[in-house]
Amino acid sequence: MKLTVDMLRLYAVTDRAWLRGRTLHEQVEEALIGGTTLVQLREKELDEAAFLREAIDLTKLCHRYGVPLLINDNVEIARRSGADGVHVGQDDMEAAAVRSLLGSDMIVGVTAKTVEQAQRAQAAGADYLGSGAVFGSATKRNAKPMSKETLHAICQSVEIPVVAIGGIHRSNILELAGTDIAGAAVVSGIFAAEDIMAECRELRHLVDRIVHSKRLIML
Repeated sequence: MKLTVDMLRLYAVTDRAWLRGRTLHEQVEEALIGGTTLVQLREKELDEAAFLREAIDLTKLCHRYGVPLLINDNVEIARRSGADGVHVGQDDMEAAAVRSLLGSDMIVGVTAKTVEQAQRAQAAGADYLGSGAVFGSATKRNAKPMSKETLHAICQSVEIPVVAIGGIHRSNILELAGTDIAGAAVVSGIFAAEDIMAECRELRHLVDRIVHSKRLIML
């Protein structure tokens, strides 16, 4: 599946910390029905075999809704599962090596916390960037908040789209207006919600407002 900018609008990053007796499949489907446009499967605890089974299952689910599935960090799982690509952090495999392994048809996303990292990732063949943590992070306790000025500078420094990530919820997402982001990547703001479907609908409405206002300014 070829990445389009609109696919980055509401980017759901999974975390099984909030399953509460449910399956990840059920939660992801609720997010998809609610308007999520891209799903990133992030697993830190599963063994390789279980990770692969889950990746295959969620790839099929996402494709039923016309939504791409990306795998966090694990290039081999991405290749074997039929997923659409991979997202790598600064401490993971170099973006150029990922692109070489996956070829031109799969999506490669890269975390960028500085303008230099952003430009380097773009040069290495990244399709999009994830930048933050814009409001800190509930999942990465040592993540330092990124200023709106830095986020805007990153967006301005590259031609590929940038997604904001880190502590994003419905109560603060509109603060990202004016940064030129293509979308928002949300973890607990989606998966910790009691009603995931309703939460995604609201988040999608809010992020659409941000992106729409950006397009009006460009016009």
